[in-house]
Amino acid sequence: MTFQEQILQGIPAVLPKVKPYEKEINHAPKRKEILSEEEKKLALKNALRYFEPKHHAELLPEFKAELETYGRIYMYRLRPDYKMYARPISEYPGKSEQAKAIMLMIQNNLDYAVAQHPHELITYGGNGAVFQNWAQYLLTMKYLGEMTNEQTLVMYSGHPMGLFPSHENAPRVVVTNGMVIPNYSKPDDWEKMNALGVSQYGQMTAGSYMYIGPQGIVHGTTITVLNGFRKIKKSPKGGLFVTSGLGGMSGAQPKAGNIAGCVTVCAEVNPKITHIRHSQGWINEIIENIDELVPRVKKALANNEIVSIAYLGNVVDVWERFDQENLHIDLGSDQTSLHNPWAGGYYPIGFTFEESNDLMANNPDKFKEEVQKTLRRHAAAINKHTAKGTYFFDYGNAFLLEASRAGADIMASNGIDFKYPSYVQDIMGPMCFDYGFGPFRWVCASGNPEDLAKTDKIACDVLEEMMTTSPEEIQQQMADNIQWIKGAQENKLVVGSQARILYADAEGRIKIAEAFNQAIARGEIGYVILGRDHHDVSGTDSPYRETSNIYDGSRFTADMAIHNVIGDSFRGATWVSIHNGGGVGWGEVINGGFGMVLDGTKEASKRLESMLFWDVNNGISRRSWARNEGAIFAIKRAMETQPLLKVTIPNIVDEDLL
Repeated sequence: MTFQEQILQGIPAVLPKVKPYEKEINHAPKRKEILSEEEKKLALKNALRYFEPKHHAELLPEFKAELETYGRIYMYRLRPDYKMYARPISEYPGKSEQAKAIMLMIQNNLDYAVAQHPHELITYGGNGAVFQNWAQYLLTMKYLGEMTNEQTLVMYSGHPMGLFPSHENAPRVVVTNGMVIPNYSKPDDWEKMNALGVSQYGQMTAGSYMYIGPQGIVHGTTITVLNGFRKIKKSPKGGLFVTSGLGGMSGAQPKAGNIAGCVTVCAEVNPKITHIRHSQGWINEIIENIDELVPRVKKALANNEIVSIAYLGNVVDVWERFDQENLHIDLGSDQTSLHNPWAGGYYPIGFTFEESNDLMANNPDKFKEEVQKTLRRHAAAINKHTAKGTYFFDYGNAFLLEASRAGADIMASNGIDFKYPSYVQDIMGPMCFDYGFGPFRWVCASGNPEDLAKTDKIACDVLEEMMTTSPEEIQQQMADNIQWIKGAQENKLVVGSQARILYADAEGRIKIAEAFNQAIARGEIGYVILGRDHHDVSGTDSPYRETSNIYDGSRFTADMAIHNVIGDSFRGATWVSIHNGGGVGWGEVINGGFGMVLDGTKEASKRLESMLFWDVNNGISRRSWARNEGAIFAIKRAMETQPLLKVTIPNIVDEDLL
C-alpha cells in the first residue's frame, strides 16, 4: 500500500503482525500500577472498543500484557511501518489543505528526531502525549484524510470523537486534553484516567500538534539567559550558567547558552537522551566524571570560551561540588520535568538511572521519598551559591513548588512566597509578556529549506522596518529578535519540520503573517502554518509561571486561557486547543493554543488580522487590569492603533492613602 492508502485505511481490517519491542528507541518509563482489578478490566474494554469483536480474543491478552508491563495500553502492534516525519503537504491525502497541514504537524510531533518517547506517542516532558494509543493516531489521520472544509474534527484527550458538520470559517479541529473536573485533577487522578485510556496530558504543544522540536525553547531560553545576565549587569562572555535536564524541552538549554555566549553546564541522568543531544549538535561536550568537570569548567571560564557541557549525572552533585571548589555560578536554574515528579520527571541522587526506573515502578512510595530528599538537598546547595551572589530563577518547571512540598528551605521570610523568583516574574513577564511579546512560530508546509530561508528574510525585513518607528520601551525586544532571526540559519536550529520561532507583539505577528500570505499569493513560497507556544502572553493561566507576575489576586483564575481559545476559534484559527496541566503539572495550569494555515488568499489575510490581534491583546488587557505597568502602556498603544478596541484601564490607588 502507498503512504496515502495507509492513511485512508485507518485501523486496518486485518490486524498487522505483533512488532518487536525496539530497545534502541528512547522509551517512556513504566508507569506505576494504580488500577484495581475491576479498573484493569475497564481499561481493557476501553481499549478493545476500537476494534471489531472478531479481534478481541487475539488482542485481549496482548493489551493485558502491555498494561501490566508498561502501566499503559499503547497498542504497539498498530504502530505504522512508514517513517514518521513532517512530509511536504502535497504528499498527504485529502480534500482539505487545512487538514493536510494538521497531518503534517501531527507527524512532526512523532518524528524520532523530535519526540522524546516516539513509540509511546510522547513528544516531550516525560508524559506530553499526542495520543494515548496507536489506534487513536490511525483513526485521527483517516478522519483528516477524509474531511472537507465543511467539517470539524473533535478531539477528546487523544480520542477522535468524530467529524461534525460545520462551515469553512470554523476550525477544522478542536482539541481538548485533560479537561477534567477540578476536584479530580491531582497527579494520581491523571495516572488513573490515563491508564484507563480516558484522558491524557497533552503538555502544551504536544497534544496540540504545534511542537517544533527544541528550537522553540532555544529561542525563549536564549532571551531568558541574555536578560538574566542583563539583570546582574554582567556580559555572558566569561559567565557560567548551571542547570539540568536534556529532554524534549530542556534539551534546548545548552544551545541557548552557546547563542547567548556563556559557559553552560547542564546535568542529565539519562544516557540515551544525553548522547542524542550531543549527536544533534545541541551540546559540545559530555563529561561523566565530576572530577573532570571542575577543571574543564575552570579552564573554559579562564579562556572566555563559549561552550556547552553535559554532565551525565545528577545536578545536585554539580551544585555541591562547585560550592566546595568555590566555583562561582552566575546564573542558575533547573528544567527537569518536575511537573511530573513521581513518573520520571526528576531522579533521586544515589541511584543509577536504571535503579531509579525500577524503584519508580515497583516501589513508588520509596521513590517519592528519595525524590523529596534529593529536592531538599538540591535546594540547600542552591542556597549556598545564592549566598555568594548567584542569581537563581525557577524555570517554570515547578521546581520551587515541589521543593516546598518536600520541605526544602526555599520559602521567603513571609512564609507565603518563594525565596527565588520565577523567570516569568523577573524576566519574561515584565520584559516580554506585558508588552505583548511572545513565541510566534511558523512552519513551511512545503518542507523546502529554501522556503524557510525566504520566510526568515521576510520576517527580518518586517522587524527592521518596524524598529525604525517603534517606541523606546520595546527597542531591546526588537533588537534581540532581529539578531536571533539573522543567526537562525547558521545556528542550525531546525529539527523536524522547516520551522522558525521569534518573539513578536501583535503588530509584528500580523505584519509578518501578512507578508508571508502575500508571498504565497505571488507564488514565491508554499503554504505557511502559523502557531505559537502556549507559553505566551494570553494563552496560559499558570500561577507559578506564565501569570506569576499577576499580583491583583487573580493569578489562580483561568478566565484568560478560556477566553483566548474561544476567541481564536471564531476569529479564524484552523485548529484550537485547550489543555489542563501543560508545562508545570496536572491541575496547576490551563493553557490554550492555535494553528492557522496561510494559503495566499484574501480570506486568510482577514483571518490572520482578526485572530492574531485578539490572541495577543486578550492577554495584555488582563495584565493591564492587574496594574502591570508595561501592559498598561501596551494596551493604550493598541487602542490608539485600533479604534474598535475599548479596554477598561485600572485606576492606581495611592499607597500612602492605603
